[in-house]
Amino acid sequence: MRPTFLMTDPASFEVSYQINPWMDPGAWAADPRGFKARAVNASKALRAAIEAEGGAVEIVPPAAGWPDLVFPANAAVVLDGQVLLARFRRAERQGEQALFRAAFEGLARRGLIEAVVELPNGCFQEGAGDCIWDQTRQLFWAAHGPRSSAESLDAIEAVFSRDMVRLELATEQFYHLDTCFCPLSGGEILFYPPALTEASLRAVHANTTADQRLEATAEDAAAFCVNAVNIGRTIIMAKAPARLRDRLTERGYRVVEVDLAPFMLSGGGAYCMTLRLDRASAEVEPVRLAS
Repeated sequence: MRPTFLMTDPASFEVSYQINPWMDPGAWAADPRGFKARAVNASKALRAAIEAEGGAVEIVPPAAGWPDLVFPANAAVVLDGQVLLARFRRAERQGEQALFRAAFEGLARRGLIEAVVELPNGCFQEGAGDCIWDQTRQLFWAAHGPRSSAESLDAIEAVFSRDMVRLELATEQFYHLDTCFCPLSGGEILFYPPALTEASLRAVHANTTADQRLEATAEDAAAFCVNAVNIGRTIIMAKAPARLRDRLTERGYRVVEVDLAPFMLSGGGAYCMTLRLDRASAEVEPVRLAS
């Protein structure tokens, strides 16, 4: 199956409330028509960048009143055709659950996924934003913190029966794991260490070599460049600091930049705006260090 991503039509996107430290409804209100036009163009550019790398894109229709529907990474954890539907902590996003459930059910009818699974009652988990599949190591990097509850990690293990490295987010600013942590196809981990607790950093070190750890700077993280889409040796991200581009190029990656400024006003970047649907575990011995 070719790389397949879920995205959302941004026609209803706006920044009208604040549920994370990055969200800036005041800036949006200063030029809503201008930001909306830029958001539509940015979404098109991100889709074009994915398709240029051989990816396919499925589009969820917009829904008035649910502006953060444009961030489907938070909608579910997907692996081997199984979709574990998210449960949002904040009321401002809870209405997205039914919309995404309907979208996944439609994908199932078309054979693009196999099954949709619900979380246990009372358990919050915000999708691939807090549970990232590492194809190299054949495991999940899964976080709890501001949005996803600690007990959600047990639920993920129960559904997928895959190894997991459990992490805890240390700050409200990096409210989802995908804002500060990105496994790459070559085995490297691009991450921002201050976003994780000391125990979590020890877990990262236990499962990576020194050469695999690419520490992002505060500038890189604030530019939402850790929140990136990796397809093969291409990394699609927001406009990047020059030093980060150079570091990734030196590693043999091609960096494709997209102006995602309107979505960054809501606290999201390229990874947040997509959900990969074709992730599959491999019948090979995973590359993993002792924990």
